[in-house]
Amino acid sequence: MLKKLLNYYPNSITFSNLPENPSDQYYIFYHEAENEWIGILKSTINDQEIKLLKSLFTFIDTENVNNSTLAQKWYDFLLMDGPKPSEKIQSELRFIQFYIHTDELSQVEIEAALTGFFSEEVNIIWENRNKGIVIEDTKHISLSEDELLSMSETLETDLYAKISFYIGKPYTLSGRLPSLFRKESEFFAFGMAQLTETTIFTYERIFPAYIAYHLPEELIQKINTEILELFQSDTELFSTIKIFLENNLNASLTSKKLYIHRNTLQYRIDKFTEKTGINLKDFYGAFTVFLACLIFEYQTK
Repeated sequence: MLKKLLNYYPNSITFSNLPENPSDQYYIFYHEAENEWIGILKSTINDQEIKLLKSLFTFIDTENVNNSTLAQKWYDFLLMDGPKPSEKIQSELRFIQFYIHTDELSQVEIEAALTGFFSEEVNIIWENRNKGIVIEDTKHISLSEDELLSMSETLETDLYAKISFYIGKPYTLSGRLPSLFRKESEFFAFGMAQLTETTIFTYERIFPAYIAYHLPEELIQKINTEILELFQSDTELFSTIKIFLENNLNASLTSKKLYIHRNTLQYRIDKFTEKTGINLKDFYGAFTVFLACLIFEYQTK
């Protein structure tokens, strides 16, 4: 991956370790799979390319990031292979990553908004100007997924900025934590890049799409072509079936989201079943069709 970037940005350079005093003429990105850093000359890259690279790699903000002393210890532990921030933490921890889709807001504004929703026990650290992490002790978890969605919508209304969240799993403090965090960060980046209509991400929500995206071509060819051809000829039916499956086969909720009558929804579901012979209320049928939905979505992008 980095070799391809070197070809695309001929003036870029790679590092086997994070440079201690990187030049301010370069943007620095970290690629976990290759455990290497790359510096790309700022004058050779545009804003759109920067946004894309930030979604694929860990962006290292070489400017002063406003982290408190404890937050800096967490930053060093999670991102710089530093020592554990504390040996006294006995309960499990949860990371909620967030990404601000604008450069116009300050960290102070965002922290003030976030602390109004979370408990006082959380720590907030910043990876760069746009991306941060809320560290929660599971004893003081304050927000569910639905509450985070409401918070995201409120912040977007109040601050005029889209904010995406990734809700991590509970983990104990150990030497494996940075690796586990980086895996969640990878899924978060994938979700923001591929599932653009979503603002709240979890492992369960991203992983099916991750599988579909990385399926080898020989397996994609084995997906029922009748389903894909039906979606190709009737994109409205595709949207209906996908939303129906995403809402746990809840007809009322699906109808509401699609702004259609329940009878119309049932007509479309019956039409799909008649043409494919697949019962969506069967787990295996629903799983197969949902995978086909994700593959069709990627093929038509």
